[in-house]
Amino acid sequence: MASPSEREIREIEAANASGTTPVVLIHGLWLLPSSWAAWADFFQQAGYAPLTPDWPDDPPTVEAARANPDVFARKTLKQVADHTAEIIQALDRRPVVMGHSTGGLVAQMLAGRGLAAVTVAIDPGVFRGVLPLPVSVLRGVGPFLVDPRTRGRAITLTLDQFAYGWANALDDKETRELYDTFHVAASGAALVQMGTANLNPWTEATVDTANPQRGPLLIIDGEKDHTVPWAIANAAYHRQRRNPGVTEIVKIPNRGHSLTIDHGWREVAQTALDFADRFVPRGAPKPPPAPRTPQEGTSSEATR
Repeated sequence: MASPSEREIREIEAANASGTTPVVLIHGLWLLPSSWAAWADFFQQAGYAPLTPDWPDDPPTVEAARANPDVFARKTLKQVADHTAEIIQALDRRPVVMGHSTGGLVAQMLAGRGLAAVTVAIDPGVFRGVLPLPVSVLRGVGPFLVDPRTRGRAITLTLDQFAYGWANALDDKETRELYDTFHVAASGAALVQMGTANLNPWTEATVDTANPQRGPLLIIDGEKDHTVPWAIANAAYHRQRRNPGVTEIVKIPNRGHSLTIDHGWREVAQTALDFADRFVPRGAPKPPPAPRTPQEGTSSEATR
């Protein structure tokens, strides 16, 4: 398991020093932590302490990721969940955990371990027991799943594949902008783990939906999502609602899989914020330390 990076350590230290509730934002396949930049600013302004953990060995920039796509190969769901759990366990407060796509699955995995105060899973990936397999999923990622080489590879989407799976609710101009700005290669291993979750009894794509320490959970899904259609999100909701914790689901009209990074991201972020606010205090930032009162007998310039 990769150790926290210097960037992650700085975020942990800042969150602990802030005195506010942390919000951990977990990215999914084909993105980097930087894809959460607007969300991190949004939640910081709302009074939370944002953290954007890496997947193990994530390159620091999109440019670096495109120069070395093989770094993403063979990353597994458990590796990602364990690394994110290490970040969470270094926090002084149990955080709000939010994730998109595969990150939404990882968020639920962590909630099932009792590590989240509140969880928001956005367009979440499939876990064992979530059975629907809509046609759009077969068209979008099916070709990767039937290729035995996928498990050991880093998978890059073409612009056409990105347009169908992610940006089908957007115009061509925004589709191209998002692809050029955010898209990187992704772990074929993690993709196969989700795609075969109901075929492999030893899959890592599992969620403890019964843990009473799971806490409140919101699932958000885009109405037009081709990668995680409503049928998948709704099936996850029906499994999760057996938990004693609050379980809710929201469908965002006219939105696709890109809903966390496209022009309408703020609506989704506000929905997530409103849910979190119902269950956890944002917290007040710690005031700056009071000026030190010079002590008698000191020889500092301030007391001369």
